[in-house]
Amino acid sequence: MHPNPIFRRTEKAQSLALVRDRAFGTLAISTEAAPLLSHVPFLLAEDAAHADLHLVRSNPICRAARAGIAARLAVTGPDGYVSPDWYGDPGQVPTWNYVAVHLIGRLEPLPPEEIDPLLAAQSAAFEARLAPKHPWSMDKMDPDVRAKLQRMILPFRLHIDEIDSTWKLSQNKTEEMRSAAAARLETGFGQELGTLATLMKDPPRDGA
Repeated sequence: MHPNPIFRRTEKAQSLALVRDRAFGTLAISTEAAPLLSHVPFLLAEDAAHADLHLVRSNPICRAARAGIAARLAVTGPDGYVSPDWYGDPGQVPTWNYVAVHLIGRLEPLPPEEIDPLLAAQSAAFEARLAPKHPWSMDKMDPDVRAKLQRMILPFRLHIDEIDSTWKLSQNKTEEMRSAAAARLETGFGQELGTLATLMKDPPRDGA
């Protein structure tokens, strides 16, 4: 995460709103070798005290987290390259603007029998976003197939102790320079450039 405090003052509520909207992130734990990473959908609790997720049994994180382990769940928002020419000031350099929120805490296994309600809750939450589509549910699955698939995955809960966020949106530039760069952003490359440009023009309220 970028160390400049000016990029790290977004109110917690806005960072959590991004996390809830994304509902997908990169789970990371430390090991004696390289860190282990897994890309997972998750459900954030209403009070943001924990996030529930599942992993396939063969995922090495399952073995490492058998007794619980420190973990970080990184959720990313829009990002994009910013050319110094777009600021209208010759004293600038290239940079990359982005939004990221990290949920930091302890990953603990849940009882295996929790997999059924966890999957039901996840599918219900995600299918609800597809309205007016009639939501899919696990009741549509053949019971034997459902049981077989559920034996292949394990439920986990990340108990969240800290929320770390960076909203790097050129807040260290003047409003005029930031707006000029935002106006050109969609001619460049990155992810969700329109959303990023909007955020640059009107950065989130300072939560410091």
